[in-house]
Amino acid sequence: MEMVSASASSGFCLPPAWAAEAVVYQIFPDRFCRSGRSPQQSGLLLAPWGSAPDPHAFQGGDLWGVLDRLDHLQGLGVSCLYLNPIFSSAANHRYHAYDYFQVDPLLGGEPAFAALLAELKRRGMRLLLDGVFNHCGRGFWAFHHLLENGPASPYRDWFISEHWPLRPYPAAGESCGYHAWWSDPALPKFNHANPQVREHLLAVGHHWIERGIDGWRLDVPDEVEPSFWLEFRREVRAANPEAWIVGEIWGEARQWLGGQHFDGVMNYRLAWGTLGWVAAGALADGHHREAIPYQCLSGERYRALLLETLGWYRPEVNCAQLNLLDSHDVPRALHMLQGDLAALKLALVLLFALPGVPSLYYGTEAGLAGGEEPACREAFPWGAPLVLGDFIAALAQMRREHSALRSAELELELLGEDGLLLIRGSGANRRRLVLNRSRDSALALPDGSQLAPQDWRLLA
Repeated sequence: MEMVSASASSGFCLPPAWAAEAVVYQIFPDRFCRSGRSPQQSGLLLAPWGSAPDPHAFQGGDLWGVLDRLDHLQGLGVSCLYLNPIFSSAANHRYHAYDYFQVDPLLGGEPAFAALLAELKRRGMRLLLDGVFNHCGRGFWAFHHLLENGPASPYRDWFISEHWPLRPYPAAGESCGYHAWWSDPALPKFNHANPQVREHLLAVGHHWIERGIDGWRLDVPDEVEPSFWLEFRREVRAANPEAWIVGEIWGEARQWLGGQHFDGVMNYRLAWGTLGWVAAGALADGHHREAIPYQCLSGERYRALLLETLGWYRPEVNCAQLNLLDSHDVPRALHMLQGDLAALKLALVLLFALPGVPSLYYGTEAGLAGGEEPACREAFPWGAPLVLGDFIAALAQMRREHSALRSAELELELLGEDGLLLIRGSGANRRRLVLNRSRDSALALPDGSQLAPQDWRLLA
């Protein structure tokens, strides 16, 4: 057996203790719940709720709808919400912000946000917002000024221009004339070398923390000058020393998790590794990204992946990693598992049992199974059976009841080709959990009992 542990060195800025206790639920606001209570939506031409996900259509989910479903979320054991961007934007995913200080009117605006935040605090729940500080939308006020005035605009150095005139809607094969995220003209990149840009973005980070949010999930932070994040952390932690800062880093992130930049990252390595193991050779094809090599894994390879990933970081960081199985950027876990609910249950067990913070993508409890984006951004089917609701709630309760599952300590043993034994915690708090991924064979346990195919057990 191999133990993963480390001690924090002096000068290491600890993640907030509350993060290790959290169960996170990620919400794509336009598709979670349409309340019918946002006067800003009155008379507008919204797409029908539940229609096929479209990158340009708005189905009208809002923050009032999130508030209306807090009983449901707490029933699942959720204690922290992570909202995809909520600031004013012309895109339904809202990664094209045009005003970072305004909650999008289609989401209910400031009244809905204030009511949601107040109710979360009343219930003792936390809130993370999605911060997109690498780029903005073409409608962002400073970029709009630049488009209208060209090189005469006093905001010309907020962005990096290559030629004039700028072409925000270029013809095929034509350059837009400015730096944009992945060369997408809809997403002009900020010039972070400009002090005014930094000041503006730092003010955004500070403002929403002062409003009462509990942290930030940061979009593509590795594409921003690292020194900016040093300032960002200082600014945010000055406003709230217990703020949780999570970076969207898809692979190895040691340079970002030394205590000066982020508290944790979105742990996609755990996501693709876990799905690759529980699939038992039946993972969906055709969904490969450079940092996320979806592939079927043997127990030996899965064990090695987990121990390597945990070994990169301090125990405190491992407890603050945002663990997940899927998100708005990748196919849903049930899609990758080709509809196998039993395999998804095993993946969820691992999500709640491994070191780190379990993060559920909205609709998992309802069995949503969308593929590549935008298909993974489907509307929540309220009224349909919540096929995994009780199961998820039981896992959250198990994690609350056993402090070992919230620790950084992990030992792993392989039990044959398809069995995996997790040993969590130490001393009187030590707990053992065994899983059998086989679809057709029972697993013989050391005590002589049998574990059924695609089953799991918390052992004494």
